[in-house]
Amino acid sequence: MLVALAFLVVILVLIAWVVGLYNNLVKLRNRFKNAFAQIDVQLKRRYDLIPNLVETVKGYMKHERETLEAVIAARNQASSAAESAAASPGDAGAMSALIGAESALSGTLGRLFALAEAYPDLKANQNMAQLMEELTSTENKVGFARQAYNDSVTAYNTACETFPSVLIANSMGFKEATLFEIEEAAERDAVKVSFT
Repeated sequence: MLVALAFLVVILVLIAWVVGLYNNLVKLRNRFKNAFAQIDVQLKRRYDLIPNLVETVKGYMKHERETLEAVIAARNQASSAAESAAASPGDAGAMSALIGAESALSGTLGRLFALAEAYPDLKANQNMAQLMEELTSTENKVGFARQAYNDSVTAYNTACETFPSVLIANSMGFKEATLFEIEEAAERDAVKVSFT
């Protein structure tokens, strides 16, 4: 009787331990999904600012239609990629598509800002200055949100890869999440938005 009771206690402790490991993995997965949601909020803000920026610039840069269209096309592609990534944060394919789309958007915005330097009236426009300030603030918030996301993904991935959690992670379908990393060194620089 005493042996059966000891065996039952060991089984209950083992079950509680497995449940604790599982719950920790769920908590960490939800944390990185929430961190991606914060990136998503800032990216949507960025995408909402871009059409206003293009409209402001459009009146001054009548001969630069190709650049303006490229900015809008890149913005739409990035917005679509962000929606896909938001549906499954941490998925390698979705994150890769988002990173590529964000790189393309940053490149086209960089070309737009470089062209805008040639238009003194545009540089002096108060609406343009306000949009540029908001875009700079949003870029900073995106950077902080990416850092928080990557920290959460790292904690989750570490838990999934370390013993004994790895036993639960593998058997319960917890998959490695993908970091939001910038692949090319030139893309690591923030979009320059200064008109000085």
